Amino acid sequence: MSTSTAAPAKPRARDSLTKLAFWNFGGLFFFYFAIWQLVMTFLAPWLADEAGMSSGNIGLVNSVMALTALCLQPFYGYIQDRLGFRKNLFAVVVLVGALMGPFFAFVFVPIVSLNEVLGAVVGGIFLSLALNSGVGVVEAFNERNSRANGFEYGHVRLFGSVAGATASLVGGFIWASNPDNIWWVATFSAIVLGALLLVARTPKPGSPEYVAAGGAKTEGEDKPRVSAATVKHLLRDRSFVGFMVLMFGTAALYDVFDQQFAIYFAQSFAGAGDPQVLFSRVVFVQILLEALVMIAMPFLINKIGAKNGLLLFAGVLVVRVLGSAIFDSTELLILWRLLAAIEMPLMLISVMKYITRMFDVRISATAYMIGFNTAKQIGIVIFAWVFGLSYDAIGFSSSYLVMAVVVVAVTVVAALLMRDDRGRPDPGVATAAAVDGAAA
Repeated sequence: MSTSTAAPAKPRARDSLTKLAFWNFGGLFFFYFAIWQLVMTFLAPWLADEAGMSSGNIGLVNSVMALTALCLQPFYGYIQDRLGFRKNLFAVVVLVGALMGPFFAFVFVPIVSLNEVLGAVVGGIFLSLALNSGVGVVEAFNERNSRANGFEYGHVRLFGSVAGATASLVGGFIWASNPDNIWWVATFSAIVLGALLLVARTPKPGSPEYVAAGGAKTEGEDKPRVSAATVKHLLRDRSFVGFMVLMFGTAALYDVFDQQFAIYFAQSFAGAGDPQVLFSRVVFVQILLEALVMIAMPFLINKIGAKNGLLLFAGVLVVRVLGSAIFDSTELLILWRLLAAIEMPLMLISVMKYITRMFDVRISATAYMIGFNTAKQIGIVIFAWVFGLSYDAIGFSSSYLVMAVVVVAVTVVAALLMRDDRGRPDPGVATAAAVDGAAA
């Protein structure tokens, strides 16, 4: 159960705009997710067109990315909870991001030319350190600092959506000029990200902000709370098990569905011009809409509850996957892609609110890394390679029908296991007024 103070006062969006920390942590989200979006949008077509890889081995790249994250996430969660507000682990993610340009220019392509499977393994491990593994570090670090500074995580996470839209649009022009430059732009974004991380101010032990985020009132009291017993307790919690099941079959398939959707879109494209450039513009519009939805999503989830938000996310995913399988004209594929503008905010806000409401907030990084990222990566390890082979064997449309059945099945199981979070307050919200008062 989440440890929090009763009678919370919800933070207002306009109050967040006056806080320098809001813009600083928003900048961290912006430049990290600029890297994320560039890679996730153009990785599959780059691997197919520039590196000459098959769909099966592209799926293997994604499976290795997920498997690497699966191995690292439990350790990352433990380390981040021990580090608290320290930046060490985040800095490692930044360093790997800064090496993307040199890696793909001088290391990856020569390996693929020697052995495609070896290239898939090496490339998957490298990308995972910054993306599949690294994203949990970024999300957990910024969520904790959002609580400490008294603003909604969903509002500062909006910067990530804006970055995604910007990267998709700009990335389309970069792709049209030289696809290899995608990786050098990612390197530039990582350098800016590192500068913002360097100047970011985090709370000190014993400060009101530190206590607001679930820390102890004195540094001596703030001993690490993560242990084998803590993890066992989480894994025996019915709601946590249900949450993991849901992430395994929905969050994972959300990513798997999108991984090679650009290839499916290009195959179904009817018209003049480069389908990848059009697709990048569709993604730009989708993420711009996502940013607008993100503004209102915390208020919606506070009304309907995080569990219901997660189930609604699964429902939208089923509609999108089935729609893409059955109605595959260019116009309708664009429509199905645009539905992702609702999915991502539903998932992100619901995940964070369910974790901090239902489980001990002092180990929120561990709960996030295991419950969300580890479960998701297990799903991606299994599904990315399986569906990658399935695309080659039976085609995209038939594979999507199978995918939709899997999503429905795991959603039903998870809904029966997860307890309702409605009526449970968000931790840190009650102390936001105290933080502001202390700063005045």
